[in-house]
Formats: sequence, structure tokens, C-alpha cells
Amino acid sequence: MKAKVHITLKNGVLDPQGKAVQHALGSLGFGGVDDVRQGKYIELDLAETDPAKAKASVEAMCKTLLANTVIENFSVEIG
Repeated sequence: MKAKVHITLKNGVLDPQGKAVQHALGSLGFGGVDDVRQGKYIELDLAETDPAKAKASVEAMCKTLLANTVIENFSVEIG
């Protein structure tokens, strides 16, 4: 079973990497980009066959290691 995890900074948390990308896009002629927020995408191949157990396990992984829940949000998709 595959798990897809999207991790993004919470609203209100400064994103200097996103600002750098926004500036670089403007410098390259891509105008009209008002804001850029960057994040992480992680795919996990799991041995678990029960989708509910797999999601619970990946959420525990996110809370323990994959995401900094103080400043980041995460979403998990099992498929």
C-alpha cells in the first residue's frame, strides 16, 4: 500500500525559501506570482493492507518524525 504525505508550513510561519522562489520567478520574467509557499512531498510503500491502520501509522510517523507539527501541517493519502 502506498502513502502520500504532503507537508506544508502553517499560515503565519515565514517561508524564506518560498520568498526566494517567488523572487527568482520574477527575475526570470514570470510576473503575477503574488506568493509562493514551499513544502515537502513524501511517498511511503507500506506492508500494511488495512487502509485505516496504514493511515494511522503514517500519521504517527508524521507526528513523530516527518513533520514539525509546531510549524507544519500535514495531510496523508492512502492508496
